[in-house]
Amino acid sequence: LGTVGEPINEEAWHWYHDHVGKGRCPIVDTWWQTETGGIMISPIAGITPTKPAYATLPLPGIQPVILDNDGHELKGNSVEGNLCIKFPWPSMLRTTYGDHERCRQTYFSQFPGYYFTGDGVKRDEDGYYRILGRVDDVINVSGHRMGTAEVENAINEHPRVVESAVVGYPHEIKGQGIYAYVIADTTGRTEENLEEEIRATVANIIGPIAKPDKIQIVPGLPKTRSGKIMRRILRKIAEGITDDFGDISTLLDPEVVEKIIAGKK
Repeated sequence: LGTVGEPINEEAWHWYHDHVGKGRCPIVDTWWQTETGGIMISPIAGITPTKPAYATLPLPGIQPVILDNDGHELKGNSVEGNLCIKFPWPSMLRTTYGDHERCRQTYFSQFPGYYFTGDGVKRDEDGYYRILGRVDDVINVSGHRMGTAEVENAINEHPRVVESAVVGYPHEIKGQGIYAYVIADTTGRTEENLEEEIRATVANIIGPIAKPDKIQIVPGLPKTRSGKIMRRILRKIAEGITDDFGDISTLLDPEVVEKIIAGKK
């Protein structure tokens, strides 16, 4: 069973494994990019022991490294930082059509000598890699840096939550606040009660610092046809910008954007 596009959360992983795979099919949680030209980090079905929400280990010949924000390589296990690739591989991108300098600036300038993926990653005590989402999705709340994927994973642990997307927005006291868009079953309870339950779930799993400042129950999320959540749209809405979204015709359901704007907190 394959999974691509967004880092899969633990609840979705277990549902996929138990209900679709009937507990007998290995989940191949792949990490790769269009720019990499192929899968880079992934379990090999039937060979690599899997772990919920982890892309596990690099494929043969792929040499990922984790760098801190100053470009220092973080050795060993139980570390977290910027996912980079240390050595070339056959299918890597070589340029961007019509704009070679943009290619260099985007992928090779921030950490000279490395390919910078733009993703945050954690390498656990077993050396397994867990993709945390785009590094520009990291939220700084009162000096505490946290990945949106971590908060989303906690929100999704609530039994009434179907899916969530978290973004940061300007907060006059904290610097950044946490704005959560949540698809949930509200049957038999008010949205206010459900929102408080979600905050309590997040506080229990991560801590009070990660409780969303704003929770908006939404009918859907803006996704591309490949399943990627268009967080730039959600960030703009959270910041009070209700236009200038660019081309949204590629969304699976463009109308969901207007519905989210109508229900903005």
